[in-house]
Order: sequence, then structure tokens, then C-alpha cells
Amino acid sequence: MEIRHKILLVDDDPDLLEVFRETFAMLPSHPEVHIAPSGARAIAMLEAGPYRLLVTDLKMPKMDGLQLLSIVRRKFPELRTVVLTSMVDEQFRSRVYALGVDLYWHKPGSEPEMKQFMECLESLLGRESELGFRGMQSKSLMDLVQLECISQSSSVLRVINGPFVGNIWVNDGELIDAETEAARGEEAFQEILRWRTGNFEFLPAEPSRPRTIFKSYNALLLETAQAFDEASNLDTAANVMPGQPARNDGNGLTTLAQTDGVEFVLRITAETKVDSRGLENPERLAGWTRQSLERFLALGETLQAGTLEQVTGLGGQRNVALAQKGPATLCVGWRQTLGAGEIRDRMRKILTLWGS
Repeated sequence: MEIRHKILLVDDDPDLLEVFRETFAMLPSHPEVHIAPSGARAIAMLEAGPYRLLVTDLKMPKMDGLQLLSIVRRKFPELRTVVLTSMVDEQFRSRVYALGVDLYWHKPGSEPEMKQFMECLESLLGRESELGFRGMQSKSLMDLVQLECISQSSSVLRVINGPFVGNIWVNDGELIDAETEAARGEEAFQEILRWRTGNFEFLPAEPSRPRTIFKSYNALLLETAQAFDEASNLDTAANVMPGQPARNDGNGLTTLAQTDGVEFVLRITAETKVDSRGLENPERLAGWTRQSLERFLALGETLQAGTLEQVTGLGGQRNVALAQKGPATLCVGWRQTLGAGEIRDRMRKILTLWGS
């Protein structure tokens, strides 16, 4: 039986409550969406039954969002929490994250912003609990950096891992610098992302900070993920018994991911096995890839257009290309600065490497 998670939406504006209730109900996982017009009512509803996710406004009478979140963190520590507000204030943002909130988001003002927000909600609904930052919250540093950059934020992310302290600077959604006691720039960034647990806080932005990192955040996160994979492969190889085969790299995915302009690579086999490079949570994209190819194949049959060779899509958040080879499907994410023609040309190289 399919589990439908429950969302509790809190806002003192009745019109917004209805709009967002209808919108959240259209999420792919079809959650149950309940509403509360005040913080006090929200606490009563949380005590009456389990919820997966709380989405709250900040500016409310009597009990505001910060007070509500403080109570929720003490009484319901496993509840995932999101702030959805029209307030643009970095001090509030830092205070909210210090309370252990999973996501701080300005109320969407456009369709692309709403789409991004909905994707984040779906991820929070589906993600299982695991070790990560902010205690019980299942959030990795890669998640945090991506959210900062996607939301075009400016801040200093301070990460504390035992005796070690690192800072990551983000200005207007761009990674500009990172620093630890022993390193700076890309080297420091990769060192910080190796820390699997710890605490973090958001500090006020430093617009005058000199820039030492010039790669896009997607490219740098991809390189970091590849470095982790290679280190993991080396660790595995070191533990292989004589006569046993060494672990491979996912049928050449690491090589494909190193192609100029590639941000991520996803491969799906006929057995629905998913391998990827550069993606934190590939299952959701894998589902979209399967669905998209099925629709294009059906369209091709209707139009009698012949065999499907490749699909290229350009979007506001990412550029992708899909291809099939026998029982396997490949989805490649490309840098946004590339045009459709450039992607098609570079996909030829990808497909040649894939087939070799």
C-alpha cells in the first residue's frame, strides 16, 4: 500500500493557505495537505497525529514562525521543516537555519521559482533519515551549497567538524571562496565537503571577499563527487582479496563525466539499476528520464519518425540530453551556457565513449 505523507501548512493569510494547499497536493507523491491559520493551531494538530513536513510563514500574530519552530524542534525533532516567507532579511535567515530548519525559501514570484520550490519539497518528503548535518536532519553539505546557489543567495557558510572549522563564501549564488586552517580555494572546498557530520551556521555575506574559486558550483560539486568516487574505489581495491576482480567505475561513467561541459551523468539499465556521477539523489531524475523517453518513443511511433536516436532539452535550470543503447538509457546534464547544437556535437563524443 502506498504511503501518503502529510504536510502541515501554517499561514495567517487564508487565501494563501488555499492556494498553496491546492499546489502542494499536486506534488508527485500526492501528499495529504492540512492547513493551520496560527502557530497554536499547528502545535495542536502536530500533537494529534504524525506529520512528515511542516511549512510555515514567519510573520504571524501572537505566535510567529520563529516561536513555532522553536517549539517544534523541541517537541517533534524528526519533523522536517520549511520556512516559506516574503521577508528578505539575512538575519532572520540565519536564525531560522540555526533552529534546524531544512529549507528557507522566499514565496515564489514566478513559475520557475515555484517549480524549484516544489522539487525541494518533494525531495524532503521522500528522503529517508541518514547521518548528516544539523543533527537529525538528513542534509549533506552538497545539499546546502546547492540550495544557496540555486536561490541566488549571499552568505558565509561556516562548518564545524570537531576541532576543524571551515568557511564557504557564496555571493549572488556563486561560489567565490573557501578556507580551512590548512587550505584555501578549491582545495579547501573539497576538504570541507569530505566532512560527513558536524554543525553549521550561516553568517552575513561578505561582498568584498576576494574570489579564489572561478568554476561554477555544479562543475565543482561534480569534481568533488568524482574525487569521492575515486577515493572509494581505491579503498575498495585495497581490500580486494587476491584473485578477485577490482570494482569498476560504473561502466565508464567517470570517464563520461569528465567530458568538457558535462555536469552530471545518469545511466539506467533494463533492470532499472541506476548509476550516476555528479548527482546526490539520482532516483528522481531517473524516473523523469524513463517517463520522458517513453513519451518520445510513443510520439515517434505515432509520427512514424523512425528510431529514436537522441533527445536534447534546454531549460531554465539545466540542459539535458537523453540517448538509448540497447537495454540501457543515458541522461547527461550539460552546462547551461551550451546551446543545442553544441550539446548535440558533444553528445557524439559521449556516445562514442559510451560504446567503447
